[in-house]
Amino acid sequence: MNVRGLVRKPWFGPLVALVVVYLLFLAWTPDTFARPLALITMARQTVIVGTAAIGMTLVILLGGIDLSIGSAVALTTVVSARALQSGASPGVAVLAGVLVATAVGAINGGLVVGLKVTPFLVTLGTMSMLRGAAKGLADEQKIDCDTQGLEKLMTLGPGRTWMIVPPGVWFTLALAGVVAFVLRTTKFGRHAVAVGSNERTARLAGVHVGRVKVYTYAIAGLIAGIAGTFELSTLTVGDPTDSIGLELSAIAAVVIGGGSLSGGQGSIAGSLLGAMLMTVIRTGCTHVGLPNWVQEILTGAIIVVAMGIDRARQRTVS
Repeated sequence: MNVRGLVRKPWFGPLVALVVVYLLFLAWTPDTFARPLALITMARQTVIVGTAAIGMTLVILLGGIDLSIGSAVALTTVVSARALQSGASPGVAVLAGVLVATAVGAINGGLVVGLKVTPFLVTLGTMSMLRGAAKGLADEQKIDCDTQGLEKLMTLGPGRTWMIVPPGVWFTLALAGVVAFVLRTTKFGRHAVAVGSNERTARLAGVHVGRVKVYTYAIAGLIAGIAGTFELSTLTVGDPTDSIGLELSAIAAVVIGGGSLSGGQGSIAGSLLGAMLMTVIRTGCTHVGLPNWVQEILTGAIIVVAMGIDRARQRTVS
């Protein structure tokens, strides 16, 4: 691959931005930012947003949006925690949470196809419904439970330092590889991109658009369930108020990573790099002593810039 081909890759820009931002904070606070523990912490903190961004990439490639991902993650933690509290094994509890999230994703897709309503409005509604369901199931409080080893997904305990980063990080990278492979090599992946690029043309070419949409939202729901499992592992409680705003971070990660809100364009690698970039900025701000409110402003600015980048791309293409 020549240099020009490399530069045109959708993940190249986010990679350059990530390296530049990291080096800036490294020069600013070399005593703390360069420590291996800081790198491990940043990798661990990227897992939730990064996993959610993988699912969001699929939906945005399709030309849709999913505002319910944060609520689905919270509902997953509650369902799994309630199952653990009732005496279920960790495997059964995780499966219950992931299946609920997958069903929710399928319902989102079914509503989008069946009602012919824009995904923004459908998932805006289900976002509120899922949050309410999580609060009702949890009796409007956090659910304390024995995670029975699930917490090890996001920690490096004694004797496991050879892994370098927690298992959840490796699992997220593996998931990203699988999804990228599916998008690149399978008929389903090609159909999803085709629908996002031009739904009418895809339909004329024989693509079952409705089926592709339902499957895509279901897979995004499944991935949200996996993110919820990681969140339960991190929190060790089921929290119905958790992950508020996660959907915005995931959308920003996708767009920063080269995805287009108009559909048809996106990169799993780019989305992960976008998620990591936001984590590095937040961590760097903490290391230099910036207060939380400044960090929130910067996070919002990142989202605005990401939307601006997307609009600039669309003008260039047209």
